[in-house]
Amino acid sequence: MGGCVSLQIACDQTLSRTCGCLFGDGNYIHLMEANLDALQKTMQELDERRDDLLRRVSIEENQGLQRLAQVQGWFSRVEDIGSQVSDLLKEKSTETKRLCLFGYCSSKCISSCEYGKKVSKKLKEVTELLSKGGFEVVAEKVPAAKVEKKHIQTTVGLDSMVEKAWNSLINSERTTLGLYGMGGVGKTTLLALINNKFVQMVDGFKVVIWVVVSKDLQNGGIQNQILGRLRLDKEWKQETEKEKASSIYNILTRKKFVLLLDDLWSEVDLNEIGVPPPTRDNGSKIVFTTRSKEVCKDMKADDEMKVECLSRDEAWVLFRNIVGETPLKCHQDIPTLARKVAEKCCGLPLALNVIGKAMACKEDVHEWRHAINVLNSSSHEFPGMEEKILSILKFSYDGLGDEKVKLCFLYCSLFPEDYELKKEELIEYWICEGFINGNRDEDGSNNQGHAIIGSLIRAHLLMDGQFTTMVKMHDVLREMALWISSNFGKQEKKLCVKSGAQLCNIPKDINWEIVRRISLMSNQIAEISCCPTCPNLSTLLLRNNSLVDISGEFFRFMPVLVVLDLSKNRSLYGLPEEISCLSSLQYLNLSSTWIKSLPVGLKGLSKLISLDLEFTFGLESIAGIGTSLPNLQVLKLFHSRVGIDTRLMEELQLLQDLKILTANVEDASILESIQGVEGLASSIRGLCLRNMFEEVVILNTVALGGLRRLAVQNSKILEINIDWENKEREELLCTSSLGFKHLSTVSVYSLEGSKNLTWLLFAQNLRYLTVSDSPCIEEIINWEQGMSISNVCPDILVPLGKLESLEVTNLYALKRICSNPPALPNLRQFVVERCPNLPKAATEFLRYEQE
Repeated sequence: MGGCVSLQIACDQTLSRTCGCLFGDGNYIHLMEANLDALQKTMQELDERRDDLLRRVSIEENQGLQRLAQVQGWFSRVEDIGSQVSDLLKEKSTETKRLCLFGYCSSKCISSCEYGKKVSKKLKEVTELLSKGGFEVVAEKVPAAKVEKKHIQTTVGLDSMVEKAWNSLINSERTTLGLYGMGGVGKTTLLALINNKFVQMVDGFKVVIWVVVSKDLQNGGIQNQILGRLRLDKEWKQETEKEKASSIYNILTRKKFVLLLDDLWSEVDLNEIGVPPPTRDNGSKIVFTTRSKEVCKDMKADDEMKVECLSRDEAWVLFRNIVGETPLKCHQDIPTLARKVAEKCCGLPLALNVIGKAMACKEDVHEWRHAINVLNSSSHEFPGMEEKILSILKFSYDGLGDEKVKLCFLYCSLFPEDYELKKEELIEYWICEGFINGNRDEDGSNNQGHAIIGSLIRAHLLMDGQFTTMVKMHDVLREMALWISSNFGKQEKKLCVKSGAQLCNIPKDINWEIVRRISLMSNQIAEISCCPTCPNLSTLLLRNNSLVDISGEFFRFMPVLVVLDLSKNRSLYGLPEEISCLSSLQYLNLSSTWIKSLPVGLKGLSKLISLDLEFTFGLESIAGIGTSLPNLQVLKLFHSRVGIDTRLMEELQLLQDLKILTANVEDASILESIQGVEGLASSIRGLCLRNMFEEVVILNTVALGGLRRLAVQNSKILEINIDWENKEREELLCTSSLGFKHLSTVSVYSLEGSKNLTWLLFAQNLRYLTVSDSPCIEEIINWEQGMSISNVCPDILVPLGKLESLEVTNLYALKRICSNPPALPNLRQFVVERCPNLPKAATEFLRYEQE
């Protein structure tokens, strides 16, 4: 009986399932073939939509965007379901052959019913997935890195302070930490170590922002640094300060952030900048460094940490690491003397670094004894700690020896904090001040000036800038230089340095009778109407102000003024005729102004040797310059509206002492004529070819042997050929002279016709390359053309080997930089924007080289 009951139940279940397949709501067997056809068709539509979407995503990613997570998730689901559908369709033939009774039944009803059910279910899933694939936006801008890691040299004695500061930061009760201490004590290094600890912190803060504030920086500069980390677009550069503040606030209110402010000199109104206040609820933090404990109070820091000088033992470890073991082994007394020198540094890391590096090459015991005598004799004169620091730093200054080199160093203090100086510009100032001679090399360089800059860098009194053409001065060393220039604080009025002081007028406290140098750079001075008597004034720097009008009376009584810098006054349209009163003037910089014409009074400046008119977009003519300024040695017209024509060529040839010329040429025949005049061509250091429409333009490396900067813009040139033939001797020069030895900067804007820039191989010392808005350029260096060049010029092998900066923007045809990506060991800056056909692998390789 039990067996019969079991059989009855099994039969009932089978019958029920069979009836369900044949007559139930699913009717999976009868609908199987229709569902299979629909599944195949819908899957094909899904695959087509996936392919279309992939193309859209690829275009967006080539422009530097990142695909959305929901889009990537949809792609993954399509891949998974595609595999499942493929497996189902493999059984199609077998299952459809089992159908009978016009498709209403099957020879294996249960199996076919299950299969039909799977097909129906998968059809619904594919249909639903297809409906969700209509994305309006597929990619977005890549978010900035959470933390930008800082490169830090080996430190001594900061571990405990880093840990203390870190514990303060992670304490939820505290929101603002102030790190204060004297200049050069290591506050910036400590802040950098804190910054780098966030690299390992996986959870918590969404962004860590580093801002260098410094004494002269205004709110706009702080906003720019913050937005540079928060927004990858460049539109914010055109916004007002109020709009920037709103943008910063809107972004940071949605993030748990850390704001690191380096080198505060006074309270910063974060409200005006747009930074929302950190609170316990939002968990955000602010850390800043400052020299003044009062700033900690003003900034309402709820925790303060004084950054102390190193202990005696720590100072010795750092000093010994810097000096190295070799000098210490040269004489048995040197280690003891070295400890005494280290002690004179009062534990100040900056002093230990500067003096340690100065002593690293001293292997004679007498030099060490002399060093102690010098430090002993100067330190006791200054009772305050700051004065002791300055006297210690002065040791490196005293070691310069040559008084003219010292003057060159002190001159650097006229420029704002954190200001990067162009080496060539600095040397021009020095020449006109009479610190160094005006002799120039074949390329126009002043070797003495460059040698002095090198000695100052090696003495660690100047630092390398971002690029090799720039230098800068540490702010503590700048203070020392100002202190020395004022005769150690006793004659402050001989020097007036108020750069970046937000002045709207000429200061009233200047003692015009005795002042020798004035720097009022980077202010908002709009009008000058005073009439000072300045019998000793030799340098006047009014660069980067808002000058609109300068009274002629202002220049009447400046008989020994040799340097006048009015550059970057973009509202300045003219100069008074009384400029002729500046009878001693040798250097006049009017670059980046809107001056419309040169005053007749300029003819009275018979001693003028350097005139800078670059980027003067209002100036159209300098007619008569050949006779009015016969002693010119430097004339800069690069990117001004003045172009060289036949008449100007004749005038320029009257300038017998011309050594440096930057010029604009708009006619190929004029370019050819210039290259045929040896004296004129050899003086060209900067050349802008613009508005040219030629099939072929020829540049001769012999004639233009001193060329440093080359720009090609708004032109249609099919080919740029490089010629190295010596026209006079009618023979080829040796291969070492085939290229442009000094060409370091090339800019190409809006160039049509040319598909590549392979001629750049002739610029083996190229350091800065910018290519933009040139629709035909497919590659920078063409491999085949490059090989043909290297066959003729075996020395030309590695392309772009010395490149420091590469910018490529709006190049929609660009497919590659070159066929085999070169090693770029010196690359410091790489920018690529709107180059959709440039493979992502190429950009990643170059960014890796940059790092």
